[in-house]
Amino acid sequence: MGFTIGGSRSTKEFRSGTRRRGRMSECTAVAEYTGLWGWDAVPGARAAAPGRDCSCGDPRCAAPGAHPLDIGAAVRAGATLDEVTDTWGGFPGAAVLLPAGRSFDVIEVSAEAGRQALVRLERMGLPLGPVTATPDGRAQFFVAPGAAGELPQLLYRMGWDDADLDLRALGQGAFVTAPPSDHAGLGPVVWLRPPTLDSAGRPPQARLLLGTLAYICHRFQR
Repeated sequence: MGFTIGGSRSTKEFRSGTRRRGRMSECTAVAEYTGLWGWDAVPGARAAAPGRDCSCGDPRCAAPGAHPLDIGAAVRAGATLDEVTDTWGGFPGAAVLLPAGRSFDVIEVSAEAGRQALVRLERMGLPLGPVTATPDGRAQFFVAPGAAGELPQLLYRMGWDDADLDLRALGQGAFVTAPPSDHAGLGPVVWLRPPTLDSAGRPPQARLLLGTLAYICHRFQR
Protein backbone atom coordinates (compact mmCIF):
# COMPACT_ATOMS: atom_id res chain seq x y z
CA MET A 1 0.00 0.00 0.00
CA GLY A 2 1.38 3.40 -1.00
CA PHE A 3 2.16 6.25 1.36
CA THR A 4 1.24 9.91 0.73
CA ILE A 5 1.79 13.07 2.74
CA GLY A 6 -1.39 13.70 4.63
CA GLY A 7 -2.59 17.10 3.50
CA SER A 8 -1.79 20.65 2.36
CA ARG A 9 -0.61 21.77 5.78
CA SER A 10 1.88 18.88 6.00
CA THR A 11 3.09 19.62 2.48
CA LYS A 12 3.67 23.29 3.32
CA GLU A 13 5.53 22.35 6.49
CA PHE A 14 7.69 19.90 4.52
CA ARG A 15 8.55 22.54 1.89
CA SER A 16 9.25 25.12 4.56
CA GLY A 17 11.57 22.71 6.33
CA THR A 18 13.37 21.98 3.07
CA ARG A 19 13.92 25.70 2.48
CA ARG A 20 15.24 26.15 6.02
CA ARG A 21 17.65 23.26 5.59
CA GLY A 22 18.80 24.78 2.28
CA ARG A 23 19.44 28.15 3.92
CA MET A 24 21.35 26.52 6.78
CA SER A 25 23.49 24.64 4.27
CA GLU A 26 24.32 27.92 2.53
CA CYS A 27 25.14 29.60 5.83
CA THR A 28 27.33 26.70 6.93
CA ALA A 29 29.33 26.96 3.70
CA VAL A 30 29.80 30.71 4.19
CA ALA A 31 30.79 30.20 7.82
CA GLU A 32 33.52 27.81 6.66
CA TYR A 33 35.00 30.56 4.49
CA THR A 34 34.85 33.17 7.22
CA GLY A 35 35.57 31.07 10.29
CA LEU A 36 37.89 28.34 9.02
CA TRP A 37 39.77 30.00 6.15
CA GLY A 38 39.66 33.55 7.50
CA TRP A 39 38.22 35.20 4.38
CA ASP A 40 35.53 37.84 4.00
CA ALA A 41 32.45 36.75 2.01
CA VAL A 42 29.92 38.82 0.07
CA PRO A 43 26.49 37.66 -1.22
CA GLY A 44 26.57 37.52 -5.01
CA ALA A 45 24.02 37.53 -7.81
CA ARG A 46 22.96 34.37 -9.62
CA ALA A 47 22.05 33.96 -13.27
CA ALA A 48 19.35 31.55 -14.37
CA ALA A 49 19.26 29.59 -17.62
CA PRO A 50 18.24 29.73 -20.42
CA GLY A 51 18.45 33.51 -20.74
CA ARG A 52 21.00 33.94 -17.92
CA ASP A 53 18.80 36.64 -16.39
CA CYS A 54 20.55 38.14 -13.37
CA SER A 55 18.96 37.85 -9.95
CA CYS A 56 19.74 41.52 -9.33
CA GLY A 57 16.69 42.30 -11.46
CA ASP A 58 18.43 44.64 -13.91
CA PRO A 59 17.55 43.47 -17.46
CA ARG A 60 20.66 45.25 -18.76
CA CYS A 61 23.04 43.90 -16.10
CA ALA A 62 26.61 44.03 -17.45
CA ALA A 63 27.77 40.99 -15.45
CA PRO A 64 24.81 38.65 -14.92
CA GLY A 65 25.41 36.26 -12.06
CA ALA A 66 28.93 37.54 -11.45
CA HIS A 67 28.75 40.57 -9.17
CA PRO A 68 27.96 41.39 -5.52
CA LEU A 69 24.36 42.00 -4.55
CA ASP A 70 25.27 44.28 -1.66
CA ILE A 71 28.89 45.04 -0.75
CA GLY A 72 27.66 46.46 2.55
CA ALA A 73 26.39 43.00 3.50
CA ALA A 74 29.88 41.52 3.57
CA VAL A 75 30.45 38.90 6.26
CA ARG A 76 33.84 39.56 7.82
CA ALA A 77 36.53 37.00 8.44
CA GLY A 78 36.03 35.27 11.78
CA ALA A 79 32.24 35.56 11.73
CA THR A 80 30.36 32.81 13.57
CA LEU A 81 27.57 30.72 12.08
CA ASP A 82 24.99 32.83 13.92
CA GLU A 83 26.49 36.03 12.51
CA VAL A 84 26.56 34.55 9.03
CA THR A 85 22.95 33.44 9.34
CA ASP A 86 21.85 36.94 10.38
CA THR A 87 23.34 38.43 7.21
CA TRP A 88 22.96 35.64 4.65
CA GLY A 89 19.34 35.06 5.63
CA GLY A 90 18.51 38.22 3.71
CA PHE A 91 20.01 36.81 0.50
CA PRO A 92 18.68 33.26 0.10
CA GLY A 93 20.35 31.39 -2.74
CA ALA A 94 23.10 33.97 -3.19
CA ALA A 95 26.44 32.97 -4.66
CA VAL A 96 29.45 33.26 -2.36
CA LEU A 97 31.89 35.90 -3.58
CA LEU A 98 35.33 36.47 -2.05
CA PRO A 99 36.83 39.98 -2.24
CA ALA A 100 40.37 40.07 -3.56
CA GLY A 101 42.93 42.51 -2.19
CA ARG A 102 42.40 41.71 1.49
CA SER A 103 43.53 38.22 2.43
CA PHE A 104 44.73 37.38 -1.07
CA ASP A 105 45.09 38.52 -4.67
CA VAL A 106 44.53 36.21 -7.63
CA ILE A 107 46.60 35.43 -10.72
CA GLU A 108 44.24 34.23 -13.44
CA VAL A 109 45.18 32.25 -16.56
CA SER A 110 43.37 29.91 -18.94
CA ALA A 111 42.22 26.66 -17.32
CA GLU A 112 44.40 24.56 -19.63
CA ALA A 113 47.51 26.59 -18.84
CA GLY A 114 46.62 26.63 -15.16
CA ARG A 115 46.33 22.86 -14.90
CA GLN A 116 49.67 22.32 -16.61
CA ALA A 117 51.34 24.99 -14.48
CA LEU A 118 49.89 23.48 -11.30
CA VAL A 119 51.42 20.09 -12.08
CA ARG A 120 54.79 21.69 -12.80
CA LEU A 121 54.71 23.86 -9.67
CA GLU A 122 53.84 20.87 -7.48
CA ARG A 123 56.71 18.87 -8.95
CA MET A 124 59.05 21.79 -8.23
CA GLY A 125 57.94 21.76 -4.59
CA LEU A 126 57.03 25.44 -4.61
CA PRO A 127 54.60 26.77 -1.99
CA LEU A 128 51.08 26.96 -3.37
CA GLY A 129 47.85 28.51 -2.24
CA PRO A 130 44.31 27.54 -3.22
CA VAL A 131 43.53 27.26 -6.94
CA THR A 132 40.07 27.30 -8.54
CA ALA A 133 38.72 26.48 -11.99
CA THR A 134 35.76 28.45 -13.31
CA PRO A 135 33.12 27.22 -15.78
CA ASP A 136 34.19 29.85 -18.32
CA GLY A 137 37.62 28.25 -18.66
CA ARG A 138 39.83 30.13 -16.21
CA ALA A 139 42.18 28.99 -13.44
CA GLN A 140 42.69 31.29 -10.46
CA PHE A 141 45.79 31.03 -8.26
CA PHE A 142 45.45 32.64 -4.82
CA VAL A 143 48.58 34.61 -3.93
CA ALA A 144 49.60 37.15 -1.30
CA PRO A 145 47.84 40.54 -1.38
CA GLY A 146 49.55 43.21 -3.47
CA ALA A 147 50.20 41.04 -6.53
CA ALA A 148 47.85 43.03 -8.76
CA GLY A 149 49.78 46.25 -8.17
CA GLU A 150 53.15 44.56 -8.53
CA LEU A 151 52.37 42.50 -11.64
CA PRO A 152 53.75 44.87 -14.34
CA GLN A 153 57.05 45.31 -12.48
CA LEU A 154 57.35 41.58 -11.75
CA LEU A 155 56.79 40.69 -15.41
CA TYR A 156 59.36 43.31 -16.41
CA ARG A 157 61.99 41.88 -14.06
CA MET A 158 61.37 38.38 -15.40
CA GLY A 159 61.56 39.48 -19.02
CA TRP A 160 57.91 38.79 -19.80
CA ASP A 161 56.73 42.41 -20.06
CA ASP A 162 56.72 42.40 -23.89
CA ALA A 163 55.02 39.00 -24.23
CA ASP A 164 51.35 38.75 -25.14
CA LEU A 165 50.25 36.59 -22.23
CA ASP A 166 46.76 35.45 -21.31
CA LEU A 167 47.48 36.31 -17.68
CA ARG A 168 46.09 38.94 -15.33
CA ALA A 169 45.98 39.71 -11.63
CA LEU A 170 42.87 40.50 -9.59
CA GLY A 171 43.25 42.71 -6.55
CA GLN A 172 41.43 45.40 -4.61
CA GLY A 173 37.89 45.90 -5.93
CA ALA A 174 37.65 42.50 -7.65
CA PHE A 175 35.60 39.50 -6.51
CA VAL A 176 36.01 35.80 -7.23
CA THR A 177 33.24 33.23 -7.05
CA ALA A 178 33.88 30.64 -4.35
CA PRO A 179 33.27 26.91 -4.90
CA PRO A 180 30.74 25.42 -5.22
CA SER A 181 28.76 28.53 -6.16
CA ASP A 182 27.51 28.95 -9.71
CA HIS A 183 29.36 31.54 -11.80
CA ALA A 184 27.45 33.64 -14.33
CA GLY A 185 24.87 30.93 -14.93
CA LEU A 186 27.50 28.70 -16.54
CA GLY A 187 28.01 26.16 -13.77
CA PRO A 188 29.86 25.74 -10.47
CA VAL A 189 33.38 26.85 -9.64
CA VAL A 190 35.54 23.95 -8.40
CA TRP A 191 38.79 23.59 -6.50
CA LEU A 192 41.85 22.42 -8.40
CA ARG A 193 43.74 22.76 -5.12
CA PRO A 194 41.52 23.29 -2.06
CA PRO A 195 42.53 25.59 0.78
CA THR A 196 44.29 24.37 3.89
CA LEU A 197 44.80 26.17 7.17
CA ASP A 198 48.31 27.12 6.08
CA SER A 199 47.65 28.07 2.47
CA ALA A 200 44.46 30.05 3.20
CA GLY A 201 46.11 32.27 5.78
CA ARG A 202 49.52 32.57 4.11
CA PRO A 203 49.21 32.35 0.33
CA PRO A 204 52.54 32.46 -1.55
CA GLN A 205 54.15 35.56 -2.98
CA ALA A 206 53.26 36.00 -6.65
CA ARG A 207 56.91 36.12 -7.71
CA LEU A 208 57.35 32.46 -6.71
CA LEU A 209 54.72 31.28 -9.21
CA LEU A 210 54.75 33.95 -11.88
CA GLY A 211 57.74 32.69 -13.90
CA THR A 212 56.17 29.26 -14.38
CA LEU A 213 52.71 30.66 -15.08
CA ALA A 214 54.09 33.11 -17.65
CA TYR A 215 56.14 30.38 -19.35
CA ILE A 216 53.18 28.01 -19.65
CA CYS A 217 50.90 30.81 -20.90
CA HIS A 218 53.52 31.72 -23.53
CA ARG A 219 53.67 28.11 -24.72
CA PHE A 220 49.88 28.01 -25.14
CA GLN A 221 49.89 31.19 -27.23
CA ARG A 222 52.68 30.26 -29.64
